[in-house]
Amino acid sequence: METIRQKSWARRNWGWLLGGGCLGVIILFGIGIAGLIYKVSDTVTGSEPYVYAYNKAIDNERVIALLGEPIEKNGLGSTSYSYKNGTSAAELTIPIKGPNDEGEIIVEAEKINNEWAYYEIYVKIDGERDIIDLLDDDDEPILNDF
Repeated sequence: METIRQKSWARRNWGWLLGGGCLGVIILFGIGIAGLIYKVSDTVTGSEPYVYAYNKAIDNERVIALLGEPIEKNGLGSTSYSYKNGTSAAELTIPIKGPNDEGEIIVEAEKINNEWAYYEIYVKIDGERDIIDLLDDDDEPILNDF
């Protein structure tokens, strides 16, 4: 009598095994990328120049009059941080919106000896030609020691 040997489970289901393994790798890679994006955005939105500029914008009467209340963040925007010879520099564009309109906060700052010097902080409202300067009228940069 002849015995028929049956194929193993792995040989019978090799396609499902290979597809499931590839899908698992793709899912883990996607989770890793999503985690990295979350960490970077959390770091940027928690930075001193970002928080300082955003708070100045939401407290400004002209910004409130044009955008309405509440003023909220509208995405991540663009960010450029650099570190060279003990000096940190930040250039940020923070999109904001209110019930009436949208705009963006532009920030240019430099950190020297643990103090941030703000060279530009202004709000540009969509469709408006003028900008709203959030710095004092002094010619010198504003130093903010956090």
